[in-house]
Amino acid sequence: MTAGRAPTRDERWLALGLWVLTFVALWATESAVGFTRDESVYFYAGESYARWFQQLFREPARALTDAAIVRAWDYNHEHPALMKELFGLSHLLFHNTLGWLRPTAAFRLPAFALSALVPALTFLLGSAVYGRTVGLFAALSFLLVPRQYFNAELACFDMPIAAMWLLVVYAFWRALEDRNWGVLCGVFFGLALCTKHNALFLPFILAPFALWRAWTTTVDRPDARVWLWRVLGLFAAVAVLYGLLVVSLGPEDFQRKFILLSPHTLLFVVLAVGALGMLHLQNEVHPPSALALLPLATMAVFGPIIFYLHWPYLWHSPVDRTAWYLNFHATHNHYTWFYLGRLLREPPFPLEYVVVKTALTVPTSLFVPMVTGWLVLAGRAVLSLFERTKSLVRTPSLAEALVGVNAVAAILIISHPQVPHFGGVKHWLPSMPFLGILAGVAVMRGCEALVERLRVRWPGLSLAAVVTPVFALLMLPALIGLVRVFPYGTSYYSELAGGVPGAASLGMQRQFWSSNVTAVLPWINEHAPRNGRVFLHEVNGLSFRDYQRNGMLRGDLQPGGPFDSDIAAYQYHQEFREHEFNVWQAYGTRTPATGLYLDETPQVIVYQRR
Repeated sequence: MTAGRAPTRDERWLALGLWVLTFVALWATESAVGFTRDESVYFYAGESYARWFQQLFREPARALTDAAIVRAWDYNHEHPALMKELFGLSHLLFHNTLGWLRPTAAFRLPAFALSALVPALTFLLGSAVYGRTVGLFAALSFLLVPRQYFNAELACFDMPIAAMWLLVVYAFWRALEDRNWGVLCGVFFGLALCTKHNALFLPFILAPFALWRAWTTTVDRPDARVWLWRVLGLFAAVAVLYGLLVVSLGPEDFQRKFILLSPHTLLFVVLAVGALGMLHLQNEVHPPSALALLPLATMAVFGPIIFYLHWPYLWHSPVDRTAWYLNFHATHNHYTWFYLGRLLREPPFPLEYVVVKTALTVPTSLFVPMVTGWLVLAGRAVLSLFERTKSLVRTPSLAEALVGVNAVAAILIISHPQVPHFGGVKHWLPSMPFLGILAGVAVMRGCEALVERLRVRWPGLSLAAVVTPVFALLMLPALIGLVRVFPYGTSYYSELAGGVPGAASLGMQRQFWSSNVTAVLPWINEHAPRNGRVFLHEVNGLSFRDYQRNGMLRGDLQPGGPFDSDIAAYQYHQEFREHEFNVWQAYGTRTPATGLYLDETPQVIVYQRR
């Protein structure tokens, strides 16, 4: 199927049901999930932004000054503001104003809504390209991956950007037959930019598909091909002129002189008006090629505008502050990470890291179909390139190629040896829904082949009679793993790794982000002295505060260090072993009082001063 197909009425209802099911499941289980370091930072930022919106309502003139904006928005300005705005406003409404939810649940509510989009959109895309059964397998299996379910619970950006990435790709595909979706693609891309910087890669991934579609549909239409060249020429000309400005002014002056009334802004206006105007004229000559190029034009125009409008921090100094933001991520610092017995401290990092990490953290019953599905698709694509083998396979459609490329795009980006490697699997989550679709294809093809064999003995055997138990058999290990490890999702390792103990023996990072400390907080509440000091390793001051204001840690307790505390909860990290040694020295004991042990593997170890 080469053009975007609208879902049927039944598919829309099924997608809505998947969204509701996911949202309710996340909401019902979130109270057990601890706070990550990043998450508490976003809580604090969200509250600051929400207070600014309150000031904007009361004193708009003062709120719109740069001083007021910087005071409220400078905190955590290394990330776009959209999700933090939603976190803060949700907390303001559902906790502060209505009192319906505890603080953390109110913060996390928008993250649940976006995370729930992933199964729904995965189903819609998978159903349209490969059929409903494939779409259902991909949707239902996505959140059975324990680390993906864990990330879906958090008021962070990683699952929301996976949802936005999927939404942009889905809109791009639908735009092949519907102009409205071409406009929406640009809007969604702008919102993706407002979610996380990963979205900056999307135009480079989608542009080849748009250009290929436009080129192939104009083969027999010279008049349409002329308009295609005009649109591409406009984009090329604007790019060249921007390049000349950089060369003539120098990078610093180019940035300094990029103001509202400048040649820089004029070029953007020319691009916006010219591209959309040309596509309108091209649509009258040849609608298919105009539809193919429309998403590129709307992404180029709407993306920067929406990004600027959503973030008050940029309003008074858009170019300088955007440049700082981009440079921050281009030169991101490296966190130490334990991988196969090695402490990864600085690049170059192992090229195979992301693939190996995925293999060891995705339930094997789901990982094997993912790999099989992608390899079959890639094999078909390669064989279809040669005349000798072309007749042996079915050439992948544009939609299949779109799924296949996005299944590995985020993985390939993070696999670069110079890119920081940390955070478990969260940085390549955008690839996982597409790999789930290809897993569903592999499983479905296997079921169809099995039915053909079994019908020799049972002619009346239906496909559903085989698909249902096979799906259950493949998803059951993932469900069991999710239930067993919950809520300590960053500790999960697959059967291929030998589970949690096997991963520890392999020398893999046992957990990260400090959220596993929730397992020992009840013991600490019971045994800590009145007004005592507690060293919660890897738990920052904001998270300590959040545990207290959510009733998970006694309010009289104070944060302490290894030497001045009464109780220490050491979170097992190979790179931080000296903290445990310091506790032994300060406490005069090496015997744990309690701890969190998953399958007898130490995760959090608690010591009590003698």
